[in-house]
Amino acid sequence: MADAASHKNRLARETSPYLLQHQHNPVDWWPWGPAALAEAQRSNRPILLSVGYAACHWCHVMAHESFEDDATAAVMNELFVNIKVDREERPDIDQIYMNALHHLGQQGGWPLTMFLTPDGAPFWGGTYFPKEAQYGRPGFTKVLREVARVFHEAPDKVNQNRQALVARLAHRGRAQNPATIGNAELNNAAVSIAGATDPVNGGLRGAPKFPQCAMLEFLWRAGTRTGDERFFITTNLALTRISQGGIYDHLGGGYARYSVDERWLVPHFEKMLYDNAQLLDLLALEHARAPNPLYAERAAETVGWLQREMMQAEGGLSSSLDADSEGEEGKFYVWSADEIAHVLGADNAALFAAKYDVSLEGNFEGQNILNRLNGLTDTPAEAKRLAMLRDMLRQARSKRVPPGLDDKVLADWNGLTMAALTHAALAFERPDWLAMARRAFAFVATEMSRGDRLGHSWRDGRLMFPGLASDHAAMIRAALSLFEATGETDILSRAIAWQASLDTHYADRDHGGYFLTADDAEGLIVRPHATVDDAIPNHNGLIAQNLVRLAVLTGDDRYRQQSDALFAALLPVAQDNVFGHLSLLNALDLKLNGAEIVVVGDGADANILLAAARRLPHATRIVLHAPQVSSLPDNHPARAKADRVQDAAAFVCRGQSCSLPVTDAHALKNLTQSPVG
Repeated sequence: MADAASHKNRLARETSPYLLQHQHNPVDWWPWGPAALAEAQRSNRPILLSVGYAACHWCHVMAHESFEDDATAAVMNELFVNIKVDREERPDIDQIYMNALHHLGQQGGWPLTMFLTPDGAPFWGGTYFPKEAQYGRPGFTKVLREVARVFHEAPDKVNQNRQALVARLAHRGRAQNPATIGNAELNNAAVSIAGATDPVNGGLRGAPKFPQCAMLEFLWRAGTRTGDERFFITTNLALTRISQGGIYDHLGGGYARYSVDERWLVPHFEKMLYDNAQLLDLLALEHARAPNPLYAERAAETVGWLQREMMQAEGGLSSSLDADSEGEEGKFYVWSADEIAHVLGADNAALFAAKYDVSLEGNFEGQNILNRLNGLTDTPAEAKRLAMLRDMLRQARSKRVPPGLDDKVLADWNGLTMAALTHAALAFERPDWLAMARRAFAFVATEMSRGDRLGHSWRDGRLMFPGLASDHAAMIRAALSLFEATGETDILSRAIAWQASLDTHYADRDHGGYFLTADDAEGLIVRPHATVDDAIPNHNGLIAQNLVRLAVLTGDDRYRQQSDALFAALLPVAQDNVFGHLSLLNALDLKLNGAEIVVVGDGADANILLAAARRLPHATRIVLHAPQVSSLPDNHPARAKADRVQDAAAFVCRGQSCSLPVTDAHALKNLTQSPVG
């Protein structure tokens, strides 16, 4: 075993923590690249493509069972060219081959195990394969031998599958009729989605339960649009249950990726940066509308976790924390009643157990997942005491073996987090969070940029370049959020430059929208072009919202024309799959109903109005500061009214119509938050 431990394969030269997890495998792994495909063509062997990520539990299981096994590795090495991919580092590759699996009629998931021809075209695949046959599923080595046999002995069958899959992956459907989606259609969709939610636990009915942040924002927007409180109640139920459930880490802060049960009690324990960014954004959004002490507490704890465990010395934020520690999922997070009593003492443990659902028999496989789903309220004295007890338990937990940290910095996930930190800084009045967002922004804008273009993944001083459309979309969103919060024009200039790069290198000039990969990126079997939201909002949805904001913040009508063209291209697709395009529909709501708040003037009175505008819910407002009236374009709808105002004033504009001047912060809030349809 000493020889096996000292052996290193090609992955040892990579920077991805996930790939480095496999550097000692006896499998002769290749990273994705031209060299691996050339070797497959030279040796006339099919490719085994294995896609996963560092925090993936079943990826670890398959690795332990098969990739660390000498006998299995020998079969893989003999019959295949084996390529290992980190889906977070290469979401473009993951998107192509996950779509291929769906076209094969199979449910997706990770690890993704695809079999490719030597030119990289898929012809068959699956997800997790057990080492030995079980529950009607064949053992992995049997699968390997059969796939290799078919590849060599039935090339016509392989080629038929290959051609059919590649054709379907490359197909771009053209809508025959333009979409007619306006406020009435958005409201009808919101009613339909709200009807599918769980009236007791929140979120969509059934299990497993994912936070579905784009859905919760869509329902929240419907409440703002219509004034119907039921939409806010539906959103709040989900946010509250998620924030009180076991999916939330009550000791360390931060949310796990999803709950395996319908009550949000038992999480899949991995913590992803993108989930926490989106949930923090929602907490800030709702708190800005209706202040909520629970949301303020969860936001502070989650940002505390980001600062303590995820922010790197250089300023970037790490990607994820694993679900596993010591080879066991969730071991770091669960407690026995005896452990809690040992740390806290009998009296404190009794109070804590009553509040956090702790029992001798446990609520999860004989252990306890801390949660506040019992709905008990705390007196001020209890709240102070419980905070002290949580800190004692967190310190005790810090002595355990921690889950693995994936410390690569991804531009798109960081961009989502910067925007969320900026929005939370304003909603919760925490300027230190704004400083944190600016620090992360400075890191990506310098270390992860080459001229006006972004890379995707950074680790150990090495940048994966060029980046993806998602990187530019999320970082433009971050820049616009920071610009609205600070008025610093150099940040706006960054957003403008990144949008120009997007238009140059990613625009799909034949069908509209944007490809995921750049026009000068390494060639793939097809160029990914999905418009559907994934765990993060689809880049097209983010770009649509960015263009709406850029049109207002720059006064350049070209951005309005671009947003019109993007909606015209993609809304017909969204009309056929509303739930998959909620980020795009959220952008449409901003375009149709967003309030443009123009603050004219300088000095103390203007600053009071600006602060009030910036504290309003970020999703439905765009804040533009014009220190002098001449800062506004001549054709701006507020220009004529602003010319007649002597002192600082705010105008609320929708479309080409602006309000009379407002000089009172409270009146500004009321005017902005009135329903629009």
